[in-house]
Order: sequence, then C-alpha cells, then structure tokens
Amino acid sequence: MPVQPIATKLYQNTIIVGGFVEKDGKYLLIQEAQAKCRGKWFLEAGHLDPGETIFEGAKREIREECGCDVELTGICFLHHLPERNFLGIYFTTKLLREQVCSLDPEEILDARWFTYEEICAMRDRGELRVAEVVLGAIDNARKGLIAPLELVSFVDGRPSQPEI
Repeated sequence: MPVQPIATKLYQNTIIVGGFVEKDGKYLLIQEAQAKCRGKWFLEAGHLDPGETIFEGAKREIREECGCDVELTGICFLHHLPERNFLGIYFTTKLLREQVCSLDPEEILDARWFTYEEICAMRDRGELRVAEVVLGAIDNARKGLIAPLELVSFVDGRPSQPEI
C-alpha cells in the first residue's frame, strides 16, 4: 500500500508593527501612497521583517516612514483580524530625534503633524486609513491605557526590554 502524504495547511500570518509620535500636543501621521489606500492618513507602521523583534520593527518603520528616532514607551493598541491571520501592534513613543528626510514616493506621499481635533475631523471626512486603529491608539494613550513593554517576553533569551 503506497504511503499517502499528510495534508498540511500553510498559514500566512501578517504582523504589522508601528506607533505614533507625539510632539507639543500634535501627532505625526503619514499619507499613504499605495493604490489600495492612496491619500489616506495613518500611523507610521509596516510589516515585521523575519528575525526582527516587534520592538526593532516598530522603531525601524517609524524611522523609515517619517525620519524620527524614537524610544518605545508602551503598547497602546492591538488590531487583530483572525479571519486574515493579521495582527497589528502599535506603540506609544518618546521622540528622540526628528530629522528632515526624503520620503519614499512609492510608500509615503507626505508626513504632517495634526492636533487631536484635526484627526477627529479627518475621520469624519473619511481621510483616515482604518480610523479605528488611528484613533484607538491615540485615545488609549490619552486615557493612560498603555501596557508596559515588559509584558512582552522572548523565549529565545532576548531581553524583554527594547534597546534604546
């Protein structure tokens, strides 16, 4: 009797990491260039690269998308879509260095600072990409609903605190 192969299902997981930068009561948002969301405003975020921790990935994405070096200070929002095996992890940050950088026109059209009230008005006009995430993260931070970074642990012996 021939051996039948065992049926396996491969799962494609998507992990997005990022956060928001706040300065002087304003929040930095980026304007998306990709066709599916062109012109919409969102938090600085992107795909986690293989071998990267969520801390490393979030800091890299923020630096790549808007030129800011940040320290991660807490976890403010989780966005989970089980039907798509999708998880978004968003952090609060402390701005360490802001520099003018050229944006990748394939990904980012613009980066600007907005007040909370301006972001709420953008939601009402349909100008935000996934408004629930943008305002959810900011609202949680404004309410103090921030999980400590120590909540994250790695089973491979890495420190649970991100390097600054």
